[in-house]
Amino acid sequence: MKAFALLALAVGLSSLGCGNDKPAEPQWIGASGQAVPPPPPPPQAPAKPAAGPAIEFNETDFTEGDRSRDPFRSFAAAATNTRAVVNQRNVLIAEYALDDLRLIAIVQGGEQPMAMLVDPKGKGTTVRRGDFIGRSEIARTGGVGSTEYQVNWRVDRIRPTDVVFVREDPAQPTNAPVTRVLTIHAETDDLPATPK
Repeated sequence: MKAFALLALAVGLSSLGCGNDKPAEPQWIGASGQAVPPPPPPPQAPAKPAAGPAIEFNETDFTEGDRSRDPFRSFAAAATNTRAVVNQRNVLIAEYALDDLRLIAIVQGGEQPMAMLVDPKGKGTTVRRGDFIGRSEIARTGGVGSTEYQVNWRVDRIRPTDVVFVREDPAQPTNAPVTRVLTIHAETDDLPATPK
């Protein structure tokens, strides 16, 4: 009898689980006790846009340079900030202008002629064709965000009695280079005239 009761209970429980899998829809009853239609479903959240490709940033993306500047820094302060322009070429006698130098000797023998220039302190420097000489001059490319660069005199030719210097502007390649000539300066030119 116990076995029969257990079997009946198991069959009853299994029949409850094997019915319709869809749960019954709830009925909405209003305040008057009558069935009312169900409320509308809540609005759906807008669909999220598809994420684009991931962007990777480097430390250099956040440093201030020629192509980007700090938007919170005063432009007036940025305009007055002058950085020293670094010359990237080897310049001889860089502390003096070309007008301050004297040509005192020329050596024509050998494969390449040489010349001796003396600065105001009396120090002599030997120069050859192609050497950059004298204090650099600062030039600008022009326009907003212009770049500064240096131009120097270069020994173009060493002739028997003088040296020809040229200065070319790399930003203006169509312009003719500026030319200067230093003639030989004899040491006796500095001596006072002797009375006759």
